[in-house]
This record gives sequence, structure tokens and C-alpha cells, in this order.
Amino acid sequence: MNKRQKFPYLLGSKWTAKQNTWGWRHFQVINRSKQGPWVFAEMVASCDPKVRFWLNAQQLTEQSDWLSGWRSLEEIREKEQDI
Repeated sequence: MNKRQKFPYLLGSKWTAKQNTWGWRHFQVINRSKQGPWVFAEMVASCDPKVRFWLNAQQLTEQSDWLSGWRSLEEIREKEQDI
């Protein structure tokens, strides 16, 4: 029986960091790696392809740190008011 893949739509997805991360807010997942029970995403800044880092994909589900899609500062502030 095949196990369901964790984070199947991760590759190519776009994310907005609520705080500046490595000087940027908008990132895209360009690679994914599964290591045991963990799934990692390689993130690249949309405006600077030299800015890359690996992140535990589970952290992307934390709405206090990340929002799916590319969001404006105004949208980020609206989301913070909803919480």
C-alpha cells in the first residue's frame, strides 16, 4: 500500500514571510527533500536568486511566520488583525 506523500504540492509553491528573512519576504520552493519523517523545502528569494536556504516544511504551516502565496504588506497586516 502506498503511503500518502507529505506536502505533495510543495515544489513551485510561493510563500510570504511575515518578517524579513535574509532581507526578503517573498520566496518560492525550488527543491524538496525527504529525510526520514521530515520534509525539507529549499527556498529562494523571488528578487534575489542568490538567497537560498533549507527549511523544515512543517514551519510553512505556521501562520504566525508564513503565508501561502505572495502577499503585500497591507495583506499581511490584515491577516495579523484577524488572528
